[in-house]
Amino acid sequence: MGGASDTPISDITRVLAAYISGAPRRELPAAVSEKTRFHILDTLAAILSGSRLRAGMLATKYVAPLDGAGVATVIGSALRVPPESAALANGMAGHGDETDDSHLEGRFHPGCGILPAALAIAEVQNASGADFVRAIALGYDIGARLTLSLGLLRPDASKHSTHSLAPAFGAAAAGAALFRLSEEQTRHVLSYAAQQASGIPFWQRDTHHVEKAFDFGGMAARNGVASAAMVAAGFTAVDDPLSGRHNLFTAFGEEARPDLLIEDLGVRHEIMRASIKKWCVGSPIQAILDATTALVAEHGLKAGGVLGVTITMPDDRFHIVDNRTMPDICAQHLCALAIADGGITFESTHDHARMEDPAILALRARITLTPDAELTRARPARQAIVEIRTATGVVRHHARAVRGTPDNPMTAQEIEAKALDLVTPIIGAERGGRLVDIVRDLENLPSMRDLRPLLMA
Repeated sequence: MGGASDTPISDITRVLAAYISGAPRRELPAAVSEKTRFHILDTLAAILSGSRLRAGMLATKYVAPLDGAGVATVIGSALRVPPESAALANGMAGHGDETDDSHLEGRFHPGCGILPAALAIAEVQNASGADFVRAIALGYDIGARLTLSLGLLRPDASKHSTHSLAPAFGAAAAGAALFRLSEEQTRHVLSYAAQQASGIPFWQRDTHHVEKAFDFGGMAARNGVASAAMVAAGFTAVDDPLSGRHNLFTAFGEEARPDLLIEDLGVRHEIMRASIKKWCVGSPIQAILDATTALVAEHGLKAGGVLGVTITMPDDRFHIVDNRTMPDICAQHLCALAIADGGITFESTHDHARMEDPAILALRARITLTPDAELTRARPARQAIVEIRTATGVVRHHARAVRGTPDNPMTAQEIEAKALDLVTPIIGAERGGRLVDIVRDLENLPSMRDLRPLLMA
């Protein structure tokens, strides 16, 4: 085919491209396959649920004029649009709120960017369920390693957004595998992914979760599809975007370690280090709710008997959840809800009116959120300590391993129950149950197009 390189191709680029192009022929270990199916189900549920939230509805409206111009499904609708557009819409719905999965070390939400890209291309290619599962696991591998190799600074100091960069490369890699591109073509896919790389952390100032949904999911999915589809259509590119004068690392690296891109490829599967959320709220709040609900259940606490609450959390993520205006990423509001209601639900965490409820506001005024550097360094990551003061004393809970993380994983039953809770209002209990059953056995599905009747509404 011939690229446009004027420098030797680095060993890192060759190994990475060979790993990506070889994914369709590489069997996954049974545990990796099972974990991948869990994340596929969780992400499909997040997209279906998010299709009825603001970001998802706006994205569907945006691509609706293209209905009939392609074969890719816009989940939660009857639209068929070109793959880039479907990936954009489904990616934004997937991160329409804080329901989707995350990867602590890679500092990104993998599913909302990688799965929509892979699904759109799988429909174009009429790929099997087995091909799809391998592509998803591959996308998590490449996305996580990408941000680790860039050596970006802690979240409150980095100039670039890991949440935009990682899923874009993961989506591009998944797409290259589904198109069954050669090693050389895969290097060109990486080149287009690098040219489209972007992401500035001002998403933290988004008050409506719309641009954030684009930054985390829609943009990455769309760009990943474009990178792979252009090369599949015959586009050529620079042979090595990862080395030589002016490359991905000189543009985006902060404390770059390019070797981490290929470290333990095929041995350490990054999807095994990804987390599925128990609570449909921002990741830094998961431990806070684990601790708060544990104290409420253990001590029978009621809002009227709570004199004060002190929450201690990692200082590098404090700014993301401190007194935010969106209910599902405001730590103080969610803690107050959990105490007042005896727990939280998807509906309560998305009820903006409750943020103005006098009873919730009164309890929230007694809650203090404290950043702590020691908890930032603690492992497992994202721990939290909740102390609740009552007339009889102080009760305390230190949530060390967040439910849903690799250190404290949710069971298959919990994951499926969460999915059914999210999808039943959109597609009904009968179709929701069928979706769970099919994903459970996804590697035996002849074509990913067979999922369409369960994803459309």
